[in-house]
Amino acid sequence: MGLLEIVFIGLILVILGIVGVRILWRVGQVVLSVVFHMLLGWVLLFIWNILPFFKIPITILTVLVAGLGGVLGVGILVLAKALGLY
Repeated sequence: MGLLEIVFIGLILVILGIVGVRILWRVGQVVLSVVFHMLLGWVLLFIWNILPFFKIPITILTVLVAGLGGVLGVGILVLAKALGLY
């Protein structure tokens, strides 16, 4: 292998590495955002269950709905519970 081929392969590997790191960074941001919203949804459900109204069970499904929907997701769960849908 000549010096030109080694430099060319090294350049390609550096470019692929930069692209890979950028993709992993964006995926990591999305995952952290979803985890943060799930924790916020769990806290909102916990606060709602402290109130003397009807209780919403804290399950994986309700935490996902509240987490991905935020305050709107908790509102949907409260409305569904009030209508007797679950």
